[in-house]
Amino acid sequence: MSRRALRRLRGEQRGQEPLGPGALQFDLRDDDDVEEEGPKRGPGGRRPGCAEKEGVHVNNRFELINIEDLEDDPVVNGERSDCARTDAVAPGNKGRTLRGNTATKMDGDAAPPEQSNASSKLRKKKKKQKNKKNSTGETSENGLEDIDRILERIEDSGGLIHPGPAPLSSRKHVLYVEHRHLNPDTELKRYFGARAVLGEQRPRQRQRVYPKCTWLTTPKSTWPRYSKPGLSMRLLESKKGLSFFAFEHSEEYQQAQHKFLVAVESMEPNNIVVLLQTSPYHVDSLLQLSDACRFQEDQEMARDLIERALYSMECAFHPLFSLTSGTCRLDYRRPENRSFYLALYKQMSFLEKRGCPRTALEYCKLILSLEPDEDPLCMLLLVDHLALRARNYEYLIRLFQEWEGHRNLSQLPNFAFSVPLAYFLLSQQTDLPEQELSSAREKASLLIRQALTMFPGVLMPLLEYCSVRPDAAVVSHRFFGPNAEISQPPALSQLVSLYLGRSHFLWKEPATMSWLEENVREVLQAVDAGDPAVEACESRRKVLYQRAPRNIHRHVILSEIKEAVAALPPDVTTQSVMGFDPLPPLDTIYSYVRPERISPVSRGNTIALFFRSLLPNYTAEGERAEDGVPGGPNRNQGLNRLMLAVRDMMANFHLNDLEAPREEDAEAEGEWD
Repeated sequence: MSRRALRRLRGEQRGQEPLGPGALQFDLRDDDDVEEEGPKRGPGGRRPGCAEKEGVHVNNRFELINIEDLEDDPVVNGERSDCARTDAVAPGNKGRTLRGNTATKMDGDAAPPEQSNASSKLRKKKKKQKNKKNSTGETSENGLEDIDRILERIEDSGGLIHPGPAPLSSRKHVLYVEHRHLNPDTELKRYFGARAVLGEQRPRQRQRVYPKCTWLTTPKSTWPRYSKPGLSMRLLESKKGLSFFAFEHSEEYQQAQHKFLVAVESMEPNNIVVLLQTSPYHVDSLLQLSDACRFQEDQEMARDLIERALYSMECAFHPLFSLTSGTCRLDYRRPENRSFYLALYKQMSFLEKRGCPRTALEYCKLILSLEPDEDPLCMLLLVDHLALRARNYEYLIRLFQEWEGHRNLSQLPNFAFSVPLAYFLLSQQTDLPEQELSSAREKASLLIRQALTMFPGVLMPLLEYCSVRPDAAVVSHRFFGPNAEISQPPALSQLVSLYLGRSHFLWKEPATMSWLEENVREVLQAVDAGDPAVEACESRRKVLYQRAPRNIHRHVILSEIKEAVAALPPDVTTQSVMGFDPLPPLDTIYSYVRPERISPVSRGNTIALFFRSLLPNYTAEGERAEDGVPGGPNRNQGLNRLMLAVRDMMANFHLNDLEAPREEDAEAEGEWD
């Protein structure tokens, strides 16, 4: 009799028949074909070689997923033996069948005993699975404990194995940027919680579609609909593991750039606003208008314009351009690339003022990674400040250790004082071993004494910033007295004023001041003892700080620190500085040239030339507005009215004939006669 007929006699449904280990193969054959294999198997679907053992009985084939006995069987030539499959099920079958029969009697069901056996077996399988997980976890923990004990024995016996930091090859690059730290919401959530940060944010409108997901900014629903403004990026070359990229302007974007330059020369922000109405994602216009809003104390609008500029440039990225790898380069000598530098710098400044120093540090690393050798915005004067504010002392110490050999970071006053401060603040943490704390304290004291010896003119202004009155012995000493600040070169004075104007509040803690006082006394003792390092540092100051390079001047202008800006040389302060391109490099690489403008000075009468000399924006009546100036006919309406009034006055004004004598003069002459 076929198996289908037996199933019909028992009243079973298809798919509920008991399965043996051979049924795990799930051969797609008809039930009648199975009769041919009947003589090869024993009763109950068992193989002859394992006839004394029972098979696995389940009602649902998908329940076999939870059975782990098949995973524990021995493997022979990549396949599991059938006997091993049944051996794992055989023990305890008798008890399970008895429990299954009693369960069926109590319930009064007419289900066959195989189904109850299968359900009870599955319960045991689940328990066995949990026990196996616990046992494997215990064995892994025991294994780890055994490894730790072996290492401790080897270390105690031979003393050759000492745990230490990971090798530099396995660590991330010092300029590696993490995507999650580029989002200020990540830092704000850590401070205030997700509900406080995301509570006021509305969900993005469904109908507004943006071309891609961005890392630097999040598109806002209030922005104009994005359309490609003609900005793109191309790969120049790849060599020595570095990739050199450059932004490109299309012809349409070049025309918008020419209009923008004309609008800037007009000194009228409204012209830039009109230009943005036609080109809402023109980067330089967004940067320039952001400065105008910031000067008018509209910080929210200024930050929004910078974010829109960053979004426009990120949408133009090359597919191979990476923000995080630290191996992509942008040449600052190309004007098309400078907008990206300046947009990142302004965004970093907004983030720092917003109270997100960790995110600002990530932006600083990003700017530094674009051209670390030249460092066009001189981010090395700022990275230490952001690292201290973010309390990322380990990163600052690592950067100093890796770059000191080839960049001489200790010759910059900010690194000379920030690195020992990082060591000292690291030694104040209580979650570190005592040996590391004492080592960090000794390193901090050694480095701060070297900094005070190299830059003695920093001490007195620093104490004045912190409202601390120094000892009489320090004030009267020739090394730290007024002569120390006066005798330092102008370039060094500029670096010192930049550092103190930015980071003086980091030294106001009482513990920091007491530590600084101890080291100042030791430096005075070394100076009185005639330490040769004092004379060596003095001669080095006179040689190294003759004149600050152009990138430092550019950084001072962007920082807007009053003390540092006041120390700029006259050749920098006398020239015009544009916010969208401050102090461009002298070796600029131009990809296209701005067309020459026709000067209107040669046209017009004498009075028009006179008013044009007083007001450069003046356009005489009848003159055509220059191409590229938005709103040319309407921008001088007030001046045209003034000109009409002046013309009326000139029309009613008549010069008297000098040859004809006046009547009063004639009468006077007659009286004298």
